[in-house]
This record gives sequence, structure tokens and C-alpha cells, in this order.
Amino acid sequence: MRECVADKEEDMESRAATSGGLSSRSQGPVDGPRADAELLSVRNLKIVYGNSIEAVRDVSLSVGQGQIVALLGANGAGKSTILKAISGVLYTEDGELENGSISFAGANLKGWSPDRIVAAGVVQVPEGRRLFAPLTVRENLVMGGHLVNGAELKRRMDMVFDLFAPLRDKQERISGYLSGGEQQMVAIGRALISGPKVLCLDEPSLGLAPQIIDEIFKVLHRLKDEIRTSILIVEQNAHRALALSDYAYIMENGRVVMDGLAADLAQNRDVKEFYLGMGEASEGKSMRDVKHYKRRKRWLS
Repeated sequence: MRECVADKEEDMESRAATSGGLSSRSQGPVDGPRADAELLSVRNLKIVYGNSIEAVRDVSLSVGQGQIVALLGANGAGKSTILKAISGVLYTEDGELENGSISFAGANLKGWSPDRIVAAGVVQVPEGRRLFAPLTVRENLVMGGHLVNGAELKRRMDMVFDLFAPLRDKQERISGYLSGGEQQMVAIGRALISGPKVLCLDEPSLGLAPQIIDEIFKVLHRLKDEIRTSILIVEQNAHRALALSDYAYIMENGRVVMDGLAADLAQNRDVKEFYLGMGEASEGKSMRDVKHYKRRKRWLS
């Protein structure tokens, strides 16, 4: 009987903790971008692979002008699938957008080709860099500027070398011989040459040394503050992503289960415990504690 009472109290504490200062999906976004300020808007997405595997269901999110938005969650939650849908490349993996809409600056992107989406101003840096390895740094950057004229291309190249100073002296180096950090710089630089209004980044810190991660995140801050580029970032390093972002969404099993101001999410007890490796879950626990831990995680189911 005492255990039942304790369990009930634990559930009440969990609900109180998850409601303070951030939104649940039933309540709707809190302090997210206003409808008139939305640049990129995703509404009620349902995505399937191979006509049978549901990867994403009923996902909605938005990115405002000059805003950095983080999309967090475990591997397989559906984060990269959403970026592929936004970029129009689901078909390469037999994926299909079965329901919902994706709009950019008021235009519905559904059915647009990837090159048309890039030309409109939505550009993705895929996970794993995906450079043209046999080409030089300069040649890779030029590939991002195939829609840009000579004078503007030079201006954008200078901007990339200003943001990523180590690349300036390595323009003629073969990209495949660069370090992982330098390759990531080239990948982001190539996307910037396209002149994105929304930059979609898929795991930009993956496999990189802490010092390089620091440099890349400083550049992302500059893109927001100096160029007003809007950024949607998928990132496993939740600490860094929340520190960088204005707003964040958390995904589990193909759904958004929590969203709110990034600063509020970073201080939320359950987010700390389940995603940041802090709090009770990181300490030694009895089996009864583990049961409570799982019960409190029901907000993710």
C-alpha cells in the first residue's frame, strides 16, 4: 500500500516537472516563432519507408527568421528523416511523405525537386559530410555555387574563408585527404556558397574533436548573429545543441514529445536525466528506483 502511494506521488512529481517552463505536445508550442515570423514550417508529417515502415507520424515544427532550432532525440527517432523530407530526397531511400505539409516562406515544398528547394534557399549539410572526395577544397566549394555568377561566387568564397580560416591555405588540397574537422568545414562552406536562408545541419559534431566542435559552433553563432541565417540542427550532443539554440524539439519513436525554449529545456529535470546524463538516472539505483525511472519516462511514450 505504501509503495502504491509512493508511486502515485512520483507520477505527480514527474507531471509537475515536465510542465514547468516548457510545452507538452497537448498544450502546443510556448514562445515558438509566431505564425507571421515562420520561415520554415512543417505540419503533421507522416513518412513511411518501403510503403510499410512508419518512420515519422504527426510531426509539426517551425523555424523562425534568424532563429536556431534544435531537433533532439535518440538514434532512430526520425530526426534525419525529417531533414530528408524538407530537402526533397526521401525518394533516394524509398521514403514517401504520406501526409502533412512542408512550407518555406509561404510556398508549399511538397513535390519540389531537390535542386529547386536549394535554389529557393533551403540547403542541407548531410550527416557524414558527403564531399566529392577526389576534388579539391575549392572545387567542392564551387560545386555549391553552380547557380551563382562570378562576382557573387567570389564574395561568398571570401565569406567562407573568413568563417573557416584554416581552409584558405588549403584550397588546392584534395578534400579526401583532409581531417574530419576540415571536411566538415568544407561541407558547411559548400552549403553556404548556395546562399541558404535556412541551413539544415545533420549531426555537424559527429566524430569531431572538442576543439573543432567549438570552432564550428562559433561559426553557427556568427551565421545567426551576423548573417541572420536560420538554422535547423539535428545533433546528438544535446548540451551543445541546447546552448546554441533558441528553441528545441525532442523526438521519440517518430513523434515530437516535447518542445520549448532551449534554455528552459536545458533546465528541465527529465531532459537533464534522460538526455543530458545528469541527475538521478546517472547515479546508482535500486530496482524500485529503476521502476520509477521507467514510469517517469512515460512522457516519451
